Amino acid sequence: MNARTLTAASLATAFAAVLPARAVDSQLLNLVMPDAVVVAGANVAQAKTSQFGQYVLQQIQSTNDPGLQKLIAATGFDPTQDVSETLAASNGTAKTGLLLARGTFDAAKFAAAASADHAVLETYGGVTIIEDPNKHGGLAFPSATIAVAGDLADVKAALDRVAAPSSLPAALVVQINQWSGTQDAWAISTVPLSTFHQQAAAKRAVANGPAAATIPGLNGQGVFQAIQSAAGGVKFGTNDVITGQAQADNAQDAQSMGDALKLLASLAQMQASKEPAVAAVAQSLQVSTSGTTLNVTVSIAETTLEQVIHTNGTGAHKPLHQM
Repeated sequence: MNARTLTAASLATAFAAVLPARAVDSQLLNLVMPDAVVVAGANVAQAKTSQFGQYVLQQIQSTNDPGLQKLIAATGFDPTQDVSETLAASNGTAKTGLLLARGTFDAAKFAAAASADHAVLETYGGVTIIEDPNKHGGLAFPSATIAVAGDLADVKAALDRVAAPSSLPAALVVQINQWSGTQDAWAISTVPLSTFHQQAAAKRAVANGPAAATIPGLNGQGVFQAIQSAAGGVKFGTNDVITGQAQADNAQDAQSMGDALKLLASLAQMQASKEPAVAAVAQSLQVSTSGTTLNVTVSIAETTLEQVIHTNGTGAHKPLHQM
């Protein structure tokens, strides 16, 4: 990396660090199903200006993935450059839910490339939906700057909401604006986390028989089963700060969860000689409770985060700070 590039990257990172995160795109939010119980988003444009964002882009661009290269060649669409924001949502019943994106999209090129690859095209409300041959999932572009993907029924419902925007619960909208306005990437669940475990167990039972619903160590009523709702986010910078918040039924459960996290952090720090990066993360853990609310904060040095990813990856790519 030459001096000029390094200077530009450093300035961009410093500039992003003093800017507040931008709240979620209202047009994308209007397309979310009104009964959503999980919503997550990422300000891709701002995250890309951070050191970690640059690291992720470098990893993607150096993979030489045939599927990605085929997509770029056929459509001119480059996900590392042409997407500025993503928003995902689920009501807990769909297989995939909705994935929404703000960016630059050429719908005609996508349709032509997909059709040549045996996809099914359907016109719905004046918009072309690109569907898999079994018509389970779909991809549509209600405008040149918005993409909608997910279960076919959810995609069609989202297209209906272009003219009749969704109305989410006021409390959820407040949370979404709070987290998206302060974090580069965030997620919110308004239902107990155990709900997703139960759904996953049911799906395993259907696919592989009743015995498959049980996974040793995960089916008991552990301390974290007390989580009734949760939210969290990450703000990228020189230190990547992860913030989490969970609601329990009562103050005792919130305290028990906090104590359990502190214990896990202590155990991790005891393994510092074997896993120094994990120990460093555990050492930065801050846990507090206020009534039924559990608050957690972790600050990870950018170089440490790259080290964790590099160590657990293929080892084929160097961390950005070593380039």
